[in-house]
Amino acid sequence: MAENITIKDIARICGVGIGTVSRAINNDPRVSEKTREKILRAVKEHHYVPNNSARNLKMTESNTIGLLFSGIDNPFFQGMISIFENACDKLGYAFFLYAVRENDRVENVAMEVCKERRLKGLIIMGGQLSFPNRRLDSLGIPYVLCTVTVPRDGKELLCSSVSIDDEKESCRAVSYLCEQGHRRIAILAGRTCESPYGVGMLRLAGYRRALEDHGIKFDPALVAYMSEDLPEYSMPNGYDTMKRLLETGVDFTAVFAVSDTMAFGACRALREAGLRIPEDCSIIGYDGQYYTEYMTPSLTTVVQPVAEMARKTAELLDDAVKKKAPPVCVIYDAELRIRESVRKI
Repeated sequence: MAENITIKDIARICGVGIGTVSRAINNDPRVSEKTREKILRAVKEHHYVPNNSARNLKMTESNTIGLLFSGIDNPFFQGMISIFENACDKLGYAFFLYAVRENDRVENVAMEVCKERRLKGLIIMGGQLSFPNRRLDSLGIPYVLCTVTVPRDGKELLCSSVSIDDEKESCRAVSYLCEQGHRRIAILAGRTCESPYGVGMLRLAGYRRALEDHGIKFDPALVAYMSEDLPEYSMPNGYDTMKRLLETGVDFTAVFAVSDTMAFGACRALREAGLRIPEDCSIIGYDGQYYTEYMTPSLTTVVQPVAEMARKTAELLDDAVKKKAPPVCVIYDAELRIRESVRKI
C-alpha cells in the first residue's frame, strides 16, 4: 500500500464507512469488537495515521486541527473528509476526526473535544447550530463552519463559514420544475424540529419562494417531513417519507428531495407504487453525489462544489490560526445538473 494512505483507504480495505473507522480509532462503544479489531489491524498493517505522518493516534500534539462532522453515514460528508485531510497535511497540521452523534448538540461536543485535546483550530461540518452562537466563541481557538449557513443579519460575524446559499439553490431547482410545466410539486423536507437555519428548512424556504415566483399556491399537503426515527437525509428516510406521502393520496407530478440520498430512497418507493420516473413522476435531488449519474434514470440534482469548499475551509482556518485573520463568510454557487429524471409536461 502506498505511503499516502488515507482514512478513506482504510474504510475501503475493511468494507466499512469512514465514520466507522473514525469511531473504531476513537474507541467508540458503538463499534463491535470484531469490526474494531479488523480496522485497527488494517491501521497497523498499512501504517495509517492521520496526515500520513508519525503522529500518534491520541493526537497529543498541539498542531492538530479537529474536524467535527454530523451525519456519520452521509456519503456527501464522507467525500469531503479525505480532501480536508490532504489540505491539512499540506498546511502542516495533524488531523483529528470526530463523528458527532445525531442527537448530540454540536456546541456541546465541540466544548468537550476542546477540553480533552490540544487543538490549534476546529472545522465544524453539518449539524444543527443555533445563532448567534456565543458558546462556540468561548472555545478559545479559531473555528470555521463548513456547509453550515450563517445568517447574514447585519450582526458581527463570530466565525468564518463556507457554504452555498441553500435557499437560493433550492429555489433554482424547483423553478426548473415549474419551467418544465409542473404545478403540483411535492417536497421531501427536513424534520419539523429542525432549526430555521438548518439546510432542510432553508431548502424548504427555497421551494416556497420558487412556487411564489411562478404564481403557484403553496399546498401544505405536498410537504412531507422526514421521519424522526430514521437517520437524517438517509436513503431509508427518503423511502419512508415518500411512502407516507403516497399513502395520503395527494396528487403530484414532481418531487424535490432535499438530498440525493433521500431521492434515492424515494425512487424505490415510487417504483414500488407502480410509478415510472420521469413518465409518471419527475424527481430532483440535492448535493451532487457521484452515484446520481449512474441511477436509472440518472438523477437531476444540485451539485455542490465540495472540493473547493473543503480546501477553502482549511485555508480560512489556517489564516485564522497563523494570521489572526478576521472572520469572513464565503458562499459558493452550486450547479443544477440536468439529467434524465425530469420530463417536460
